[in-house]
Amino acid sequence: MLWGGQSVSELGSKVSLLALPLVAIDSLHAGTFGVALLSTFQTLPFLLVGLPAGAWADRMRRRPVMIAADVGRALALGSVPVAWALSALSLGQLYAVSLATGVLTVFFDVDYQSYVPTLLPAEQLIDANGKLQATESGGAIAGPAVGGALVGVFGAATAVAADAASFGASVLSLLAIRAQEQRPRRRVGGDGRPARLRAEIAEGLRFVWREPRIRSVAFSTGTSNLFSTVSGAVLVLFMRRELHLSAGHIGVLVGAGSAGGLLGALVAARLGARLGIGRAIVLSISVAGLGDLLLPLATRGNADVVIVLGELLVGAGAIAYNINQVSVRQALCPPQLLGRMNASVRFMVWGTMPLGGLIGGGLASTVGLRPTLWVAGVGSFLAFTWVTFSPVRHIVTLPSREDSDVLVPGPDVAVSASAGLERVAGGPGEAGQDAAGRAAGDRGAAGDRGAAGDRGAAGEARPES
Repeated sequence: MLWGGQSVSELGSKVSLLALPLVAIDSLHAGTFGVALLSTFQTLPFLLVGLPAGAWADRMRRRPVMIAADVGRALALGSVPVAWALSALSLGQLYAVSLATGVLTVFFDVDYQSYVPTLLPAEQLIDANGKLQATESGGAIAGPAVGGALVGVFGAATAVAADAASFGASVLSLLAIRAQEQRPRRRVGGDGRPARLRAEIAEGLRFVWREPRIRSVAFSTGTSNLFSTVSGAVLVLFMRRELHLSAGHIGVLVGAGSAGGLLGALVAARLGARLGIGRAIVLSISVAGLGDLLLPLATRGNADVVIVLGELLVGAGAIAYNINQVSVRQALCPPQLLGRMNASVRFMVWGTMPLGGLIGGGLASTVGLRPTLWVAGVGSFLAFTWVTFSPVRHIVTLPSREDSDVLVPGPDVAVSASAGLERVAGGPGEAGQDAAGRAAGDRGAAGDRGAAGDRGAAGEARPES
């Protein structure tokens, strides 16, 4: 049921990925920076509430939180076509909707990634994550084309209603899940009192920092997401105003390119088995970065080939990357830390995205759209260095929690928030990185880096962590 509901939800989300920026561009006549700000408001919540969301997730049953988040997102997005019908829609409302859906997405995604391991044994995680990413890729293929058609027939604002309805379908699928979920026991500190939120947040951050494989993946994904958001903030604008493509044409190109995500979902497990999971992670994020480098080469004459090929590479690489790296993280993390681990990683990798939106808007306003895409392409391609020069590349098979050198307190014990994070000098990807570190532009719910179809002012980052 979870898989089925997310299939519908992902299709609707990809419709909004195209429709919301087109509302700003065509209906509200927003400028370059104004359109790019949609991306900033959509991703800002991962920086503002990502960490406490993880701690709260480990205190509550996950399914009720996911249901509440879906209901809230349906209401927020549903307000757009209503306001348009009443001639009351403004750019400020679009920003508010982007911010509200972003906050609710933080809570849904943290619980979503933590809910899957509670439903399945560890040996089924790669297969399950592969199916979920294949679903996301299917939505990325059909969603932009459907969105372009809906925009052409009904207008961009009305097309957003399709995404609102898709969240309703997700709610129904979650309500139909019969698996019993126990309420987590409240953790206690050394003084016997319930653990404070700050202490629980610190414990999640500490685990991510001290586990070198998770840390290097987070830096790689964060770098990729930063530059992918620079690209995503201006790509629709570039195709619309510089290449002069219609909404339907844009939707077809992005949808066709998103087929790469489906390919990535199909080959991820085979790549891991043939090359080793670590080398598969390095290869896949390198391929995704290469796709980003192709996009600024697009012209009116070659756009059909260049954009589709670039997005094919991005989608295939990002989804394959997400499936393997998310599975590694889930396998390494103790159950009582899953919510905080996922939130800590999301904070690191999606926290770079609001900055990416601002950089994209600022650069495009000063140096132009195409030079901005070149900056984004080079930065995204270099994201592979973090995992290349790290223990990740040596992973052959899916590790177990016993393989981690990080000592974790028992499920009922919290550590002091005053315990500092270890910092060791080192180069990119080394065990002691202390630097700000994109893979499926959700880049998607099951991954930290977003797929090709997730690009856009209102979309998620492509790589995921």
